[in-house]
Amino acid sequence: MSSNNESLAMQRIAGLVDGSSFMEIGSLVTARSTDFNLAAEKSPSDGVITGHGLIDGSLVFIYSQDASVLNGTIGEMHAKKIAAVYDMAMKMAAPVIGLIDCGGMRLQESVDALDGFGQIYAKAAMASGVVPQICGVFGNCGGGLSVIPALCDFVFIEEKKGRMFVSSPDCIAKNRLDKCDTADAAFQSEHNGCVDFVGSQEEIMAGIRRLVGMLPHNNEADGYTEDCQDDLNRACSSMEQMKGDPHYLLAEISDDSIFFETKAAYAGDMVTGFIKLNGMTVGAVANCCEVYDAQGEKTKEYKRVLTARGCSKAAEFVRFCDAFSIPVLTLTNVSGFCSTMCAEKNLAKAMARMTCAFADATCARVNLITGEAFGSAYVSMNSRSIGADLVFAWPNAKIGMMDAAMAAKIMYPDADAVELEKQTAAYGKLQASVQAAAERGYVDRIVEPADTRKYLVAAFEMLYTKSAAAPEKKHGIK
Repeated sequence: MSSNNESLAMQRIAGLVDGSSFMEIGSLVTARSTDFNLAAEKSPSDGVITGHGLIDGSLVFIYSQDASVLNGTIGEMHAKKIAAVYDMAMKMAAPVIGLIDCGGMRLQESVDALDGFGQIYAKAAMASGVVPQICGVFGNCGGGLSVIPALCDFVFIEEKKGRMFVSSPDCIAKNRLDKCDTADAAFQSEHNGCVDFVGSQEEIMAGIRRLVGMLPHNNEADGYTEDCQDDLNRACSSMEQMKGDPHYLLAEISDDSIFFETKAAYAGDMVTGFIKLNGMTVGAVANCCEVYDAQGEKTKEYKRVLTARGCSKAAEFVRFCDAFSIPVLTLTNVSGFCSTMCAEKNLAKAMARMTCAFADATCARVNLITGEAFGSAYVSMNSRSIGADLVFAWPNAKIGMMDAAMAAKIMYPDADAVELEKQTAAYGKLQASVQAAAERGYVDRIVEPADTRKYLVAAFEMLYTKSAAAPEKKHGIK
């Protein structure tokens, strides 16, 4: 074991894994370089503790940086130890968890340290889509090191001491730390798009354990992670009244109300996360226009539109689910696109990325239309047109090119109010209703909101053995 058993790095590992299950690897490794009197500095484990342990009985590989050793800086041997952890994880097809608390690159080792960064990048890129990668940021994670969380699938950051940045706040033109701390957890979780969860160290460890328990351990593992004790035919109350808030809907239909949200503080108009249906982990992507607290009070409201951030968030999540053959459920409630100057700069590209993510995905895919489903925004949200295996809709859902009243005004610009009302009703019945979409085969079944859970359980059970071969190509561009 490490000579630094009482270090914060080791304490974090102990708080993460099952009791006494951690086995350290490479505890005797120290810095090899002697330049600039580096040999005079003690460097037990070269500032990073590596090894393997168990989380709820499942194997995981871990590296935890020790900021008390050479400021936790990354040098040649430090990087080699992390790279070796990735090699072992790939051989054993088990998740990699990194606990980051780092002072950056070790200046005394210069090009050797740079090469070490490159080795870690390469290993993380190789492991992407093969084993889940999770990291927790507990101290500094700056400069080139910030690429590592971005390469990971899920990122947790400590709310008070965790700092993630490419350039420090004082190095950004027209900014100072006292003006805007761009490195703190709140800023990064709201604007970066990398951070999934912000909390205390104890909350982060509990969150990582919970997440590991929901994910397959590699890209060939079974999606069933536990037996279901919940009633598969359980009626879901209040679904229709709460259709604007997918946090409630997803928790309501999930086994034992389990919903693990990802990137909760980023792009709130699009909700992503994991639920359980009959013990199977299912990835969920949902449009969000309302958020309610535990007391049922509305706390946030969003327009029912697609945004660039929301599309990018959904695309990344769907790519992850497809890589690990995790089924995907979408809750569609969208009427169009965000219309702002900023959106015009980014939205088309982000929509294309999300559309490709859904269209390319060969995992099981089910779409549930809970409210409005209008125009190209609806098409991009995992519609039948881009390959959804099954499409369900609630009875009051509206599906079509646009809202019936708006369509009537465009088609009959000179009509009076009476005529417009008549044409609106006609258009709504013929071209913008769930019944019309079902008659044309775009909706497989109209289900009552209270019966949603049992139909989704049955759908994913049927799709469990889905086999779909993607066309042969090197890779897509988006």
